[in-house]
Amino acid sequence: MSDINSSEEDKGSFSRKIINIVFTILVLDLLGFTLILPLLPSILDHYSQEEDEVYLFMQSAVDWFRESIGIPLDKKYNTVLFGGLIGSLFSLLQFLSSPLTGALSDRYGRRLLLLVTTLGLISSYAVWVVSKSFTMFLLFRIIGGLCKGNVSLCTAIVADLPSPKARNRGMAMIGIAFSLGFTVGPLMGAYFAMSFRASGEGNAFHQTPALLALAFSVADLLFIWLVLPETLRKDLKTTFSGQCRDLLNPFALLCFSAISNSEEAPSKQRMEKLRRLGLVYFCYLFLFSGLEFTLSFLTHQRFKFTSMQQGKMFFFIGIIMALIQGGYARRIKPGKHIRNVKMAMVTLIPAFIVIGFSWSVTMLYIGLALYSFAAAIVVPCLSTLVSDYGSVSQKGTVMGILRSLGALARAMGPIVSSAVYWVAGAKISFLLSSAGFIIPLALLSTDWDVKDDKDK
Repeated sequence: MSDINSSEEDKGSFSRKIINIVFTILVLDLLGFTLILPLLPSILDHYSQEEDEVYLFMQSAVDWFRESIGIPLDKKYNTVLFGGLIGSLFSLLQFLSSPLTGALSDRYGRRLLLLVTTLGLISSYAVWVVSKSFTMFLLFRIIGGLCKGNVSLCTAIVADLPSPKARNRGMAMIGIAFSLGFTVGPLMGAYFAMSFRASGEGNAFHQTPALLALAFSVADLLFIWLVLPETLRKDLKTTFSGQCRDLLNPFALLCFSAISNSEEAPSKQRMEKLRRLGLVYFCYLFLFSGLEFTLSFLTHQRFKFTSMQQGKMFFFIGIIMALIQGGYARRIKPGKHIRNVKMAMVTLIPAFIVIGFSWSVTMLYIGLALYSFAAAIVVPCLSTLVSDYGSVSQKGTVMGILRSLGALARAMGPIVSSAVYWVAGAKISFLLSSAGFIIPLALLSTDWDVKDDKDK
């Protein structure tokens, strides 16, 4: 009996070690990734003054979209739309690369793929450091989009953990890493850019944040190399999971065809549940990213928020999410995740309505508090649920596909949401978004407690 207890303690200690390592990897990764966020408007304004052919081509696409849906000719709106175009491009590249990265990690191991993707990120930040034109800046974003596999690989590492309780805690810690990264990173980026401008060298205001992002990425590479063990056992490494068309086709991804067409395919009942969870994840992030994008339009149009006020607003959202993920989400017991996802999505319905119909800043922040509470729960819970599917040698493919669906949702959500916002108005846009949560709630309405055959 003591041997069993000792074995369980060893597994628990190993799981805690892996979770702490994954948390550190992601914090370093996300700090470097988010440094650019508050600088993007200024960077775009800077390049708009140059005769760069690529910039002019993309600006013509933004002008066409703006005119077709009736967005007023305003510098602020143009910057948001241009930034959204670059963000959608980044997400589409993530959509293409995440499933392949996950499947390759099932074949060659998590650690090796993490080292490769981090080297790719280092090269992207190096391009940013030396960029003198918009074309070079765009190249930096393209390389980063293709190589940004750290998140899906880290979720695969957590999915490798043997205990459902450990996986739940790990997914919650990944959520905390996101909240911290998206709260602290932009503040650091803004601070260093302002310091550089104050020194009288404003034309290269992005230089210091770019160097800092490069430093974070190099530190991340060294940390992975020195500390991270391989979590995928050698005897579980498999051949390349699924054909390329199953890993690149949106419909095949929604159906998790790379999993269902494999030799280790789960039972039909479990595949049906996995597909439903993937669709729920896609619908949620489609609606979430749409609000996230149009929120800048609403606060600027209705409350005349400055960039600093918008920064404080997103800081408020990040702090609440970090507190909820660190306190409540990581303590959710196995078997309670579906209930919590339903509760969070029900909360998002009034949250979207309150934000869309807010007539004061106080009312806006009440809606944002509800929104932040719910948003802190949904992704960690869904990630924990999905990590339970697929065989032990398919976790990378499963989590890579999930990440890819999220990237596709983030590419499409802002485009659709901004179109509805400007065609129908803010209130109708947020009202329709709140009603949209009926779809994922309906998908979760089936009895998820029915016992099924576990994957071997």
